[in-house]
Amino acid sequence: MAIQWFPGHMAKARRQVEEKLKLVDFVMELVDARAPLSSQNPMLQEVLQNKPKLIVLMKKDLADQRETDKWINYFNEKDVKAIAINVNEKADIQKVIQIAKEFGQEKMDKLMKKGIQPRPARAMIVGIPNVGKSTLINRLAKKNIAKTGDRPGVTKQQLWIKVKKDFELLDTPGILWPKFEDELVGYRLAALGTIKDQLLSLQDIVAFVIKYFQEHYPDLIEERYTIDRDMTDMWDIFVAIGKQRGCLESGGNVNFDKVSDIVIRDLRTGRLGKVSLESVEG
Repeated sequence: MAIQWFPGHMAKARRQVEEKLKLVDFVMELVDARAPLSSQNPMLQEVLQNKPKLIVLMKKDLADQRETDKWINYFNEKDVKAIAINVNEKADIQKVIQIAKEFGQEKMDKLMKKGIQPRPARAMIVGIPNVGKSTLINRLAKKNIAKTGDRPGVTKQQLWIKVKKDFELLDTPGILWPKFEDELVGYRLAALGTIKDQLLSLQDIVAFVIKYFQEHYPDLIEERYTIDRDMTDMWDIFVAIGKQRGCLESGGNVNFDKVSDIVIRDLRTGRLGKVSLESVEG
């Protein structure tokens, strides 16, 4: 499965990131804690070059904590500062502000040595669609500045946001890349809602999710849907879940689309448990 797409607004967003990069002291890159590597835009890494970077693993409350800890170590070992946050925890928001101030301190020290009045640190916030960027911005600014939504592609333009007197953020639209060479990356991002559901077969995505859970979280999927963990035929699994959840049509047939909607919603909202779809070990 090679998913190819490159909407015009994303090509424009990339150019804007390149143009504005010189205006900021560092970059704050947001990734999904449930698939940190897959949710890093490889095209964006080329654009960011050697700019200091903070990686923020979003939605830690939905991720497997054991895997999240491993991912933070993974990035830190590559000399990239990484933290995991839940935007609804005030302590996590304060942690972001404190680290941002530390990132900008070197720039401020240089300005003071030149006799120039220090200014707030400036950061560019980037990430793929639907990673929680707008919600984090609103928490940092303590008001609803950025539009939020549970679908990708809500932010359409760049916007400067002041976070108290501590630092300034340059918001950018979520950017995907032209093609997912690795089909697992495509499935992970589709499962997490980064890719619009209309672009792929939801049944295929859910089949991927179920197989992954059977391998890595068998207890969780068995508990949620009361299906035998030894069941391997995907048709039988869909039928079992459909009957258990009442996804029946006239004649008693199971509606597979309704089953897919239920499973994907359970995954994205955390009803399936705190899980990660990607591990450092591969």
